[in-house]
Amino acid sequence: MSSSSFRFSRRTLLVSAGAATAAGLLKAGPAWATEGPQSYTASWSSVDQHPPAAEWFQDAKFGIYYHWGVFSVPAFANEWYPRNMYNNGSNENNHHKSVYGDPSAWPYHNFINGARDKAGNFVQFAPKLKSAGGNFDPNEWAQLFADAGAKFAGPVAEHHDGYSMWNSQVNEWNSMLTGPKLDLLRLHADAIRAKGMKLLTALHHAYNFTGFYQWVPSQPTNSLKKLYGQLGAAAEQQLWYDKLREVIDGYQPDVIWQDFNLSQIPEAQRLNFLAYYYNKAVALNRDFVATYKDGFNTRGEVVDYERGGPAGIQTPYWLTDDSISSSSWCYTNGIGYYSLNAMLHSLIDRVSKNGNMLLNIAPMADGTIPSGQRTILLGIGDYLKRFGESIYATRAWSIYGEGPTQMGGGSFVTPRPGTNTDIRFTRSKDNTTLYATVLGWPGGTMHITTLNSNRINLGTLASVQLLGSTAGQYIDMPTRTQDGGGLHITMPSSNAPFSAPAYVVKLRFNGPIPAPGSGPTPTGYVRIANAATGLVLDSGGNVASGSNLKQWNWDGSTNLQWQLVDLGGGWYRIVNRTNGMVLDSWGNTANGAVCRQSAWNGGNNQQWRLNDTGNGRNQIINRGTNTALDGMGNSTAGSTVGMWTPNTSANNLWTITTA
Repeated sequence: MSSSSFRFSRRTLLVSAGAATAAGLLKAGPAWATEGPQSYTASWSSVDQHPPAAEWFQDAKFGIYYHWGVFSVPAFANEWYPRNMYNNGSNENNHHKSVYGDPSAWPYHNFINGARDKAGNFVQFAPKLKSAGGNFDPNEWAQLFADAGAKFAGPVAEHHDGYSMWNSQVNEWNSMLTGPKLDLLRLHADAIRAKGMKLLTALHHAYNFTGFYQWVPSQPTNSLKKLYGQLGAAAEQQLWYDKLREVIDGYQPDVIWQDFNLSQIPEAQRLNFLAYYYNKAVALNRDFVATYKDGFNTRGEVVDYERGGPAGIQTPYWLTDDSISSSSWCYTNGIGYYSLNAMLHSLIDRVSKNGNMLLNIAPMADGTIPSGQRTILLGIGDYLKRFGESIYATRAWSIYGEGPTQMGGGSFVTPRPGTNTDIRFTRSKDNTTLYATVLGWPGGTMHITTLNSNRINLGTLASVQLLGSTAGQYIDMPTRTQDGGGLHITMPSSNAPFSAPAYVVKLRFNGPIPAPGSGPTPTGYVRIANAATGLVLDSGGNVASGSNLKQWNWDGSTNLQWQLVDLGGGWYRIVNRTNGMVLDSWGNTANGAVCRQSAWNGGNNQQWRLNDTGNGRNQIINRGTNTALDGMGNSTAGSTVGMWTPNTSANNLWTITTA
């Protein structure tokens, strides 16, 4: 029986010496198992057994990384300067010609090797340590990240430009052989771990040879071809893997974050990487996390949303990477920043929806972190130092929050501050404490409409406290009333007793937090109507298994009636009254995939949860695909019903009422 048939949790189980040696990870001999199987092979059936989000990762909530490298030197436009400087007529191209010269004579690798610009200034990515008279101090960076409240941190170890920020043996274009002549990843890793944080390395190199340098002419040497992604598909794909192995073997990152275009890497090579990384975790008795935007899946890895996140609670656990600036991920002259409240409230929102936030900063080429970025980081850190018990080591509740400010809904959604009527929920891991964080002082009375008497029984509520201005300090608030409009808590005063970007109310229960009532989900037969079209779900009657789900005008037919059968844990099967079949996503994760119906088999593709978005509307989210039922904006009776990434569009929302 294969070891991948089991899941183990921190048990002292021996890895077979043969499997470990075959993985190239250690000499023959014992090692201790981590969470998950004892060893992995390069197959989906094996790597999918890897628990995607380690408990430490779910506890951590907040991490920091940084786009800092050769592209920081021109400090113009953004980190895609290496690509766009070759695009004739682009702003970057015009700037490059003006400051440095035509790219044909002054190529990107001049920033690596060093050269003079048109004004005679010598330019090169060559930050110097403070101990050598420069401005770069990795220990100061790590202290700043710790002071910001980050629990994991690390560099972009290689961006699309093909420059490795470590002592690479497979890529001569690296920070040890050129430029700073320093193993920058080693310096970062040691400093970050010395402050008690986990190490993240971000690698964006899949796009180096799949499109980034499309305007660069053919290079004359193999070395330059390597930098500019011109070695040919097979060699480039092997180099992609070899770089990852170097980082794994040399630095053992706790998180390997990868950017898009992994789907362009052959599947076998992707699986080789995952198996190698997870076997290294087993050998080291540590829990590693791999994230992705494409090319992997949520069974063994953590999906990442760039500059965004889901509109509601999403399982399994997820991550967003966002930047402190809207204009660029790397430092540029004149760079601007989001406000502290926009970044902090986004963090609170993402945690309430079962996610982590990885925040990017943009150091200057010489290793200086600008004061504006420091101010925001320290502001986040001050909040987390005071109110971190409502963030760290918490879990999402069954409802993420309430209020008028919509956050998330996909990738590339601008972070925004909330208001004093926006509330986000988290809970303690033992499920006895509910935290309600309001994104501004609510005045003399805090109204939590989610906790209304029609929805939740607060008979076991033992105490209500406001988290005070310093960690471990609490203000008792014994006066509260509950009615059909919500829970109404008398606050200490009309004006805030202390200044904070958000305020946390701690509700402690005798025993488990009561589960909120089903609200708009009756136990009998219901009609499920789309908020955009007004049409209701229609089975079509006695149809074959696999038939498309449709929508129709309500006429009382049993074809239009459904029952939500509680499966526990917030999951339902949705059963049609006429044919007894259930809604089924068929495992298709693509936006726009058709939802079908089939006989009940107990699979995740047939399990659904409701995400209450307020005003009697719900997202209906599939367990297998993490996509939501969607009316597709088609108001024609008989049109098919699709699946889409959860968002705040009315097409994605449904009302559920007694039939």
